[in-house]
Amino acid sequence: MNFLYANLIYLIPLMGILGIIVMFSKSKWVISQDPGDAEMQTLSGYIAAGAMAFLKAEWKVLSYFALVTGAILCWSGTLVETSSWMISVSFLIGAFTSALAGYIGMNIATKANVRTAQAAKTSLSKAFRVAFNGGSVMGLGVAGLAVLGLGSLFIVFYQMYVVQTGAEVNGKSMEKALEVLAGFSLGAESIALFARVGGGIYTKAADVGADLVGKVEAGIPEDDVRNPATIADNVGDNVGDVAGMGADLFGSYVATILATMVLGREIISVDNFGGIAPILLPMLIAGLGLIFSIVSTFFVRIKNESDSVLAALNLGNWSSIILTALASYFAVIWMLPDTMLIRGFSFTKEDVFYSILVGLLVGTLMSLITEYYTAMGKRPVQSIVNQSSTGHATNIIGGLSVGMESTLLPILVLACGIYGSYHFAGLYGVAIAAAGMMATTAMQLAIDAFGPIADNAGGIAEMSKLPAEVRERTDNLDAVGNTTAATGKGFAIASAALTSLALFAAFVGIAGIDSIDIYKADVLAGLFVGGMIPYIFSSLAIAAVGRAAMDMVQEVRRQFRDIPGIMEYEARPEYEKCIAISTKASLREMMLPGAIALVVPVLVGFTLGPEVLGGVLAGVTVSGVLMGMFQSNAGGAWDNAKKSFEKGALINDETFYKNSEPHKASITGDTVGDPFKDTSGPSMNILIKLMSIVSLIIAPHIADSQNTHTSRSRQVQDKKIHLRSATSPVYVIPDSEKSDLITIHL
Repeated sequence: MNFLYANLIYLIPLMGILGIIVMFSKSKWVISQDPGDAEMQTLSGYIAAGAMAFLKAEWKVLSYFALVTGAILCWSGTLVETSSWMISVSFLIGAFTSALAGYIGMNIATKANVRTAQAAKTSLSKAFRVAFNGGSVMGLGVAGLAVLGLGSLFIVFYQMYVVQTGAEVNGKSMEKALEVLAGFSLGAESIALFARVGGGIYTKAADVGADLVGKVEAGIPEDDVRNPATIADNVGDNVGDVAGMGADLFGSYVATILATMVLGREIISVDNFGGIAPILLPMLIAGLGLIFSIVSTFFVRIKNESDSVLAALNLGNWSSIILTALASYFAVIWMLPDTMLIRGFSFTKEDVFYSILVGLLVGTLMSLITEYYTAMGKRPVQSIVNQSSTGHATNIIGGLSVGMESTLLPILVLACGIYGSYHFAGLYGVAIAAAGMMATTAMQLAIDAFGPIADNAGGIAEMSKLPAEVRERTDNLDAVGNTTAATGKGFAIASAALTSLALFAAFVGIAGIDSIDIYKADVLAGLFVGGMIPYIFSSLAIAAVGRAAMDMVQEVRRQFRDIPGIMEYEARPEYEKCIAISTKASLREMMLPGAIALVVPVLVGFTLGPEVLGGVLAGVTVSGVLMGMFQSNAGGAWDNAKKSFEKGALINDETFYKNSEPHKASITGDTVGDPFKDTSGPSMNILIKLMSIVSLIIAPHIADSQNTHTSRSRQVQDKKIHLRSATSPVYVIPDSEKSDLITIHL
């Protein structure tokens, strides 16, 4: 036991290494599967080459951004006592790791898609296994890199700023170590925002162009090899839904753990870990979640053609949640002291575990509610199907209505989660609840990435003219993948809300302010400005998709008109030109939305102060969460309403299929919903987190030196505190201005 007390800090990165080892093992297995015939490999090669070309172009642009931002952080880190030039190194490592996480997912997805299509020739079970293992590679890669990177950097900075200086673990030196570590999260979230926005613009420009000209005007299937935009559409699934989502949840994972660590520093803890148990706990929970996600992947199996794919995925998800919850209980009871205090709020170690359970419950409920609002056969999607029978306009009205309605239950669940976790363990409870929710990220991402892989597999099957039963199997996987993708977005926005609240609390503490008073005119003005930002951000993203889609439509029409033999399969379309349109548009259009998230907190913080910035953050968080839920759910419902007609949709005792008038109306709704669910909607969670992280980074520079925090733990951050267990806990605190002691009975 003494070995664990002394070395737990070093065991956490080893959990990340284990995740990466299993990731390589699964990747090797996927690659060893049969890639199919020459035509299938050629089409898959086009997709892989297009995805890699986009990533290289994106990385080139982002490398300039990273170097400039790193230089600014290097300089600014020397200006305050609680930061260092090392924050720039932390930032660059975070940016690189985030990009690497996205690449790992995209690389395996472009290999798994064709192998899933080939496996579908044999059975649904084999195709499912290939697609899920492909998704598992991304999930384990993202979680493994996050645990390894964050755990390793914390060891370095803890040794550098705390251990070697002999400083108190709750003092300025630990604050400095965590401030420098925050650079890692800033780098991860910055890359995630550009990857998510850029990838979203890419995929939806191609998707909208392919749908409007190919399906509506030319009357050919969505993934027909004759459609010039179909390869760009499949590339977009990888750069947006795989690489973008991977970078997104990598950033969420890191930000959640970091926020909990920053708040954990304020807790005076008498424990067997040198007083840093509340700081280590979120990293350990993340590591345990990774381990049990690995274990749970072995439960995800189907045997027969009639087995439920969704039930198999849910078994893996529930297994990881339950096992992580059990392990978290023993970790909390083992690590934490009986009673703790943060900003005047007293709580027990059992309360911390209850907060973790609240986080896991909130994440689960959010996924279930999102599934209800976006799944085929449920009331919300069926209502859009019914309204498609009376035209395009009523389809749009129905989708907007469903999207708005879908915010009700998630917000109530989220509000109860915030209240419940705070009730148990104060602000630390809110943060550790978010950490508990994010603990099973590896499994969540595995399920999420399964969808784009299955979608690409169906496209390759269609373009390769494989037998009808193959497409039926891939369509079965794809239909479930649409639902899991929507629930993944619901999970991401819920985690972002809790994470942003924890980051907000950390910002308030470091900035030296006690509260955000909205009765002050400048703070109220900031609140309104913050509430506006998600709207202008969404406007820029959706408008970018519209402009790029117009270029795509013109190019597809040109090729149909000017290249003879395309419709007769006698000539191959110029796929590369459509890929180039999406690539250039996404790189050009992603810069302004990204700049908003990075620049606004800096401008407000340095010109108007930390309290006004707090008002802006509050407005952004509330507005962004609602916008994210509304857009993601509306888009997902529109998408599955369209897919309902592919199997036959029953409206007023009459069944309608593809190419019927209601189906054409549903295509319009799906086209409107595409940028909602894959560009602007999913970007909301990164927007609110990134603005909070930027605020946390600049907090020492804009701190209100005239305002001291009233929290007991903040008052004594540089002093020792002695705690003894008793029926009535007693805190003995050295007074900051006198040599005698103050005894507080709670």
